[in-house]
Amino acid sequence: MIKSVTSRDNSLLRLARAVRDGKDTEYVFVEGLRLCEEALRSALDIEAVIVSEELLRKERAATAIAELDQAAQRSASVSEKLLESISYTKTPQGIVVLARRPDSSETRLASAIDNNSLIVVLHQINNPVNVGAILRTAEAAGAGGVIATQNTSDPFSPKSLRGAMGSAFRLPIWSGPTYEQMIEWCRRREIVTVCADADAPLAHTEFDWTRGTALIMGPESTGLTDAETASATHMVRIPMHGAVESLNVSVAAGILLFEAARQRSIG
Repeated sequence: MIKSVTSRDNSLLRLARAVRDGKDTEYVFVEGLRLCEEALRSALDIEAVIVSEELLRKERAATAIAELDQAAQRSASVSEKLLESISYTKTPQGIVVLARRPDSSETRLASAIDNNSLIVVLHQINNPVNVGAILRTAEAAGAGGVIATQNTSDPFSPKSLRGAMGSAFRLPIWSGPTYEQMIEWCRRREIVTVCADADAPLAHTEFDWTRGTALIMGPESTGLTDAETASATHMVRIPMHGAVESLNVSVAAGILLFEAARQRSIG
């Protein structure tokens, strides 16, 4: 049964703000009915659901709210004004779920992939919108998992989660290794590492993506350093026309990942 909360000092609201602001990393902040449903379908451990009184009255949301309420350890209904005080977005979406952060250890990733898997490496990508978009594309292209190196934007931040639209809940993600640790991890598993470089002699369509491969995507503003590029086993380029020198990192990731998916579907 969802109970009404009227005080701004309520402990559940304080927890929600702490999770939203990254001060409590035990949980992730999930906002919006569709994304909350994805969290439920992905079998996340749901600690709390906070729903606005207005959404609670809407018949179209009744089933989802009831299921979330049943799965949650605690739940509360709040006024629109109170929901606005905890919302991450300018326009509150009527519902917030606090779910236990998915396991983002090396062990989880290692248990989910094999030597023929396609892996995406996010290296120091600091825009959470790009992180979320790449996660969504990675799942759509059939990637087996993701590695997010140190200083990469948190894949479970509210902005990343919105961009990923549930993919962050389902993809095995290993967060926190250094670039060197990632390279060595792949080398031990005979997974080739590949990065994009405008001067690479090999076009991305000429590369063999059907073997175990880790696609490395680097920082938006600077790209990978020369040393980082040199430590990868392969470099490919995306042929481009005109005076364009580079693409948005999430767009580039999409082009490369779906070429990999194309080859793997006919391989």
